[in-house]
Amino acid sequence: MSTTRSGGPGSAAVVTFVTPMERQRLDALTSGSCVAVHRENLEQVLQDLRTNRVSAVIVSVSRYQQQYAPSVARMVREFPRVPAVALLTSTESRATAALLSLGEHGVRTLVDAREPAGWRTLRTLVSSGPPDIDAKAIRAIRDDLDDASAPTMRFFDTLFTMPRSMTTVLEFARHLAVVPTTFVSRFVRQGVPTPKRYLAAARLVRAAHLLENPGYSITQVAFLMEYSSPQSFSRHVSGVLQLGAAEFRRAHTGDSMLRLMRETLVLPYRERFRDFDPFTSPPQWMVRTGRS
Repeated sequence: MSTTRSGGPGSAAVVTFVTPMERQRLDALTSGSCVAVHRENLEQVLQDLRTNRVSAVIVSVSRYQQQYAPSVARMVREFPRVPAVALLTSTESRATAALLSLGEHGVRTLVDAREPAGWRTLRTLVSSGPPDIDAKAIRAIRDDLDDASAPTMRFFDTLFTMPRSMTTVLEFARHLAVVPTTFVSRFVRQGVPTPKRYLAAARLVRAAHLLENPGYSITQVAFLMEYSSPQSFSRHVSGVLQLGAAEFRRAHTGDSMLRLMRETLVLPYRERFRDFDPFTSPPQWMVRTGRS
């Protein structure tokens, strides 16, 4: 098994099933922009998809054989949110049949890298990655709160940029460099929901997005989202939405969960967010007169 990694912490992960020569080009192409993980067979690729966050899969037309068709079909079916890319680097008599088979089994993106422009296209594709639920959430909430204070926007941005390993308000507050008890009290004084409710909702947006991939079990998503156990994840879903984990999966996508979060926790409080600062205590005269 061969694995090559490049890029820094938090980089996008791209899993490949390509020839040795293509690996060299891909390593040079992705250096500093993402993590490249090279695999020797498609079962290893599927295992990566099930256990890690993968932004794209690249399958070499030159390496593809008809016996791989069931694995490709399963990969596309179980992980529809992860782009699968066919990479063409040489003209071979079997290339046409390989391309037809890849397309028939669900691979919709072809990069023809027989010319330099193709490698540039591939670099752009793997560097940008697929549309991300975190980026989508940040854009949507910024649009909802276009007149909110800058500190408020920092709070909402951080909900969707902080590591998934931060699962409590205590960790969240430390990440923001604020005293946890003071942090919570500012939300109470402002008359908006507590940080705990926003953190819980953001985690469920991310979880619902992962569960859109049938290849992920609820157990796998629970651990990817840093819950202590599948039971802990189920309790969290039940406590927030009064749904079981399986029902949550059927009822929500990442987009629908984001919409629910905006409708219940963001839009009703637009006016209160205009002058809200979750990080800095208001002047004492404002506290005494009840204006915070």
